[in-house]
Amino acid sequence: MKLGTLKEGGRDGTLIVVSRDLVRAVRATGIAPTLQAALDDWQRVAPLLNALSERLDRADPFPNPAAAGRAAEPFALDMGTLAAPLPRAYEFVDGSAYLPHVERVRKARGAEMPPSFYTDPLMYQATSAGFYGPRDPVLAASEDWGIDLEAEVIVVTDDVPMGVTPAAAAGHIQLIGLVNDVSLRNLIPVELAKGFGFLQSKPRSALSPVLVTPDELGAAWQGHKLHLPMRTWINGRWFGEPDCGTDMQFSFAELIAHVAKTRPLAAGTIIGSGTIANHDTTKGASCLAEQRTVETLRDGKPATPFLKFGDVVRIEVLDAAGHSLFGAIEQRIETAAGG
Repeated sequence: MKLGTLKEGGRDGTLIVVSRDLVRAVRATGIAPTLQAALDDWQRVAPLLNALSERLDRADPFPNPAAAGRAAEPFALDMGTLAAPLPRAYEFVDGSAYLPHVERVRKARGAEMPPSFYTDPLMYQATSAGFYGPRDPVLAASEDWGIDLEAEVIVVTDDVPMGVTPAAAAGHIQLIGLVNDVSLRNLIPVELAKGFGFLQSKPRSALSPVLVTPDELGAAWQGHKLHLPMRTWINGRWFGEPDCGTDMQFSFAELIAHVAKTRPLAAGTIIGSGTIANHDTTKGASCLAEQRTVETLRDGKPATPFLKFGDVVRIEVLDAAGHSLFGAIEQRIETAAGG
């Protein structure tokens, strides 16, 4: 099934079930008011949401919406009315699971790849108090900050116990989606030089219009990885389509187990893959920093600029038949108030 959130009913929005073709939706408030509420009671609620999803896709008649506890009537889906599926989450922990990206970045500055990077995931605690919706603008006060996109895959968990093994962690992956993990590249070096991690350089990110259950992905979901190209456009021009399953050093099950080594994870925790990157650079990139690194290694200096105000970014994953799985993140870069 596919789940989304309308921009209505408060800061956490209203939970909706979305048709597989992303054309219709129905409010699920008779089952759970928000996606977070659904995740908090997932084992009980998921079958009810799935039944609603099947009914929506069969185009069965719906009961009188005035009846107590019944679903409202289906409606045509407008992507502009959607908030992030989880407008805010208890945790967003992002990884860097694609080592071709890490290897190239380190090589460009003359640094060796530590052997531990191949066995111990790179992860950090990201901003989760608010996510942009899929059509919301990315706000920044200055182009000098080096505004960058990062096209990534995410998973959302139910409650995960501390010390979970990768094998057991796989059973806690309940939803899958996309994120534009916005980065301010020119603020990163000073922050990392302090030795205490990202802060100002990692503002709000945007989530895909819908999150989907693993069964929706069929054969594209194997080994707890998504095996489809991540397609990115900037101002309508193709930027890249590296494969999400290729060159992913750590599966999502392994990433979850890494995060939960010393603490349990609350239902609704988001785990990010990191920027999709392949050894094969002919497939393009999923962030500007990656493209600039490739250019530096090839030509001695970068040629591709970071994002400017007015630029439009589009991120999407299509299935083998060319259908959008999660809907597209499509965002314009805009000046923040007071910027």
